[in-house]
Amino acid sequence: MVKFPEADIRKFRNIFVCRVCKTKRRAPNMKVIKGKISCRKCGSKALRPVRKK
Repeated sequence: MVKFPEADIRKFRNIFVCRVCKTKRRAPNMKVIKGKISCRKCGSKALRPVRKK
């Protein structure tokens, strides 16, 4: 499979996963680091970046 930069940006940039309920959320990096973004589903502020496989 061919990998190209546009797809990488679309799939991985600014997307975070909740560590509690595993839902995805798109948000700016700095807001996540500062703790201003929470999960829509469970309200947790524990988010991690999406893993690249």
